[in-house]
Amino acid sequence: MVNRNRMVDEFVELVRIDSLSLKERQMCDTLKRKLTGLGYQPAEDDAGKKLGGQCGNIICTVKGSRDVPAVLITAHMDTVVPGIGKTPVIEGDIIKSDGTTILGGDDAAGIAVILETLKVIKEQGVSHGDIQIAFTIGEEMGLLGAKNLDYSRIYAKYGFILDSDGRIGCAAVKAPSQNKIHAVIKGKAAHAGMEPENGVSAFSIMADAISSMKLGRIDEETTANIGTVHGGVATNIVCDRVEIEGEARSRDESKLQAQTEHMRECFVKAAEKWGGKVEFISEIEYPAFNISRESEIVKILESAAADSGFAFEAVTTGGGSDTNIINSKGIQAVDLSVGMTKVHSVDEQISITDMENAVLFLISILKNIR
Repeated sequence: MVNRNRMVDEFVELVRIDSLSLKERQMCDTLKRKLTGLGYQPAEDDAGKKLGGQCGNIICTVKGSRDVPAVLITAHMDTVVPGIGKTPVIEGDIIKSDGTTILGGDDAAGIAVILETLKVIKEQGVSHGDIQIAFTIGEEMGLLGAKNLDYSRIYAKYGFILDSDGRIGCAAVKAPSQNKIHAVIKGKAAHAGMEPENGVSAFSIMADAISSMKLGRIDEETTANIGTVHGGVATNIVCDRVEIEGEARSRDESKLQAQTEHMRECFVKAAEKWGGKVEFISEIEYPAFNISRESEIVKILESAAADSGFAFEAVTTGGGSDTNIINSKGIQAVDLSVGMTKVHSVDEQISITDMENAVLFLISILKNIR
């Protein structure tokens, strides 16, 4: 059913498009043209205007012939850096980057699988209900497109997000909440050679705080990380200001709050010890989701896997995706694997067979909507 060569050609075409977060104009125009060529009427929402980006999210409804609940199928248009001038290399069944950039299969693979699915069901006359397609912007910057998607146009009951790694047939049904953390440590400037004792080093406060902080894997549900540090202006000045960005994640809300408070206390205690001050801000980046094994969407996935010959597996992820946001909007959604591996690195690659199987699994899902 799947036209393997066509799918590969389309994937390679999409990979070659530069599409960094909030700079997805060329990708957006290409996808709108492709959807129009299939006979559909894609629309662009105003998310780009809200976010200061080049384009909005694409929303496209494919009307079906069956009276069953509508589904939302999504993938994101943006990529991380280094993502300019991507050159895909095909070696047998594997498509990989040339080693100088990411491949961009996250999430061009999801887009290519969706487009091939639309072509196959059209060519084969596959009976289905309404399908709503959303190609989002700014996912890699904090799920910004999904947060600003025009949900007034969305009436789907179920959501299938094609943006995960793993074996085909796997679906992420649990994912954590994330708190984004921003701390500003304030010390006191002084000449580092003539009167260092009159200064208060913001770096010393930071080092004290972080050395006493629980980071990394806290437990099976919870992680924490300090990601970036910015501070200092010269070697002969005692640094009086450091800005720190970090995060805490957990699938358990009470654990998330406890970890966030622990990180705040470490900063506060260190600042008090050294005679400095700290400003600590935490805000939720995205909420957790937890789909029951007894839910309707899992039953659909189990039936689809059985029909298509794939072993279904409900998995738990430590990452966030548009799935988190879509679930928070009342649409029962899961994140499906398209087989991508080593994402966000110059070693990124994907199996052509995995993409082909992802199409077959998605078609089986559409057939099993009741």
